[in-house]
Amino acid sequence: MKTIQLETEGYQPPKAGLALLQCLVGLLFFTFVLRFWYLQIHRGADYEQQAQANHLRQESVYASRGLIRDAGGVLLAENRPAFGLALIREDCKDIAATLAQVSEWAGIPLEQLTARFEQDRRKVKPFEPILLLTDMDFEQVARIEAQLLHWPGLEIVTRSKRHYPEGKEFAHILGYVAEANEKELAADPYLALGDTVGKQGLEYVFEERLRGHKGLYSVEVDVLGRSLGKTLTEEPQNGENLRLCLDVQLQKKLAALLGDQTGSIVVMEPHTGRLRALVTNPSYDNNLFVGGLSQKTWESLRDDPFHPLQNRAIQSVYPPGSVWKLMMAGLFLKEGVSPSTRVVCTGSVKLGNREFRCWRRGGHGAVDMVQSLLHSCDVYYYVLGEKMGIDRIEAFARACGFGAPTGIDLPHEKSGLVPSRAWKKRRSGEPWYRGETLNVSIGQGYTLITPLQMAHFVSALLNGGKLLKPQLLMDAEPEVRGTLPFSAEARKLVVEGMRVTADVGTAKVLRRTDAVIGGKTGTAQVVKIRMVGDRRQRKEEMAYLERDHAWIASYGRKDGEDIVVVVMLEHGGGGLAAGGLHQGLQLRHGLLVGVVPGLQPGAGEAGQDGDVPGLLQFFRFLFSHSTSISSDGCL
Repeated sequence: MKTIQLETEGYQPPKAGLALLQCLVGLLFFTFVLRFWYLQIHRGADYEQQAQANHLRQESVYASRGLIRDAGGVLLAENRPAFGLALIREDCKDIAATLAQVSEWAGIPLEQLTARFEQDRRKVKPFEPILLLTDMDFEQVARIEAQLLHWPGLEIVTRSKRHYPEGKEFAHILGYVAEANEKELAADPYLALGDTVGKQGLEYVFEERLRGHKGLYSVEVDVLGRSLGKTLTEEPQNGENLRLCLDVQLQKKLAALLGDQTGSIVVMEPHTGRLRALVTNPSYDNNLFVGGLSQKTWESLRDDPFHPLQNRAIQSVYPPGSVWKLMMAGLFLKEGVSPSTRVVCTGSVKLGNREFRCWRRGGHGAVDMVQSLLHSCDVYYYVLGEKMGIDRIEAFARACGFGAPTGIDLPHEKSGLVPSRAWKKRRSGEPWYRGETLNVSIGQGYTLITPLQMAHFVSALLNGGKLLKPQLLMDAEPEVRGTLPFSAEARKLVVEGMRVTADVGTAKVLRRTDAVIGGKTGTAQVVKIRMVGDRRQRKEEMAYLERDHAWIASYGRKDGEDIVVVVMLEHGGGGLAAGGLHQGLQLRHGLLVGVVPGLQPGAGEAGQDGDVPGLLQFFRFLFSHSTSISSDGCL
């Protein structure tokens, strides 16, 4: 066999292969070094934070909602501690069993509790709490807390609960807070599951100011999710406190005077726009909504025929009746009618085949403008209103602030209705008829206003013609939203007409020797007048919902201060002469009688606008003591 001999002397391995191996080793080493630098140095802080997050959790610190007080500092909306039970899914070993136990503790059907859990779980992360129970009492908290060690994932949470000490008297003004719904959560990224937000009233309008800003806790937990300690990393900022210009004592007194009568009262400073009282009746307890309303309670409020959830001062609209004549008088003056121009009232006026009656069957004779206000003569306004025409009436009424919101800081204010040719055409497809102009001229027909709009208008008569936004906050500056289309002479004449009406006219029970009082009464028909023989149907012969509404718009001046008061009573008109001396108040035949000791009631003139003497006694109460305004804003 032939042997092959290899000569190894002087043999050199390929240099290219060795260089490649060295490069690969170097590249691998460089990659490890680069990765090490990236993880430890470049991203070190991030990974350190993630590592800490494995045993640290962020927990919100709820800010205290701003307090609300009246003009004198009386608390109207406050915060009270409330306890809830929350579940953290990440720490819970058996969710089904845990929910069953919570159902047993709380006495809530398991199906209901499970449905809430399934609804809320999609809105939070696994380590964030889901609120299962709210507003637990101390006994329930103590019983559950003693067993929490056996139920990981459950924890007692403390939240603040809104409380309204005055309840019904301020419910429509303050509104209420309740848990944010899905729509609100989606619209506001700041909100989290379980947060409460303003739903109505000032709580809704000033939500951003009252809410405040949450703080943050860093909570250290063990492997079972139990808290080992917490550190405050961001201070919460409490909500802004609000001070109203309303007076709680006046508000409560006026609510008591209304008693069971359906209606509203507005008390306003004409020169600042500040509201001193805004009463509506019936009302409701807004505390019911804070903790969640049962279906039965909600249905009883919703279906109540007297609509207690409705703020009648701004959300109910009524025919203004004869208080509308104050505005009509201004229109006549603007259009060149002399205050001394007389119209002969024989008790009615005919238009075609229709007869439009004055409230006084025998008529008033020849009356000028001041006398027309003094006696509330309908024929005067029929005749001159028909000459003006609906187009001029509509334009002037809108310039006076009617047919539009006043701008008050409350939601859902109604605009009322100032009818026009175009409006009727849109509504029914029919043209405007002359007889409808006569109805509008005395505040009947299609015309609708709110009590606040009337106070808004009367205030402008007194303050130089400025249509001021009605203000609820003490620190709000007067805001002019328009100018009354009255000359200074016209305003003076109408205000003087109100004074004379309160002195010797249909509102003469307002008359006082220690204050300057002016007023205009009004009766707004709800249904067409029915005749019984040759007389009108009496109030007691009518169904309650067919009875007239009773209005009075007034002002008072005492100790250098002016105040405007407007009262509207639903179906409260007609037929009672107040008499006798009584303590407090009483309701007779649907009329308000508020008489104070030492104040002898007067007697109103009988007739359409003189049929509310019981209502007028309220004003005598209001001005029976000083109404001057102190430096702290109290009456």
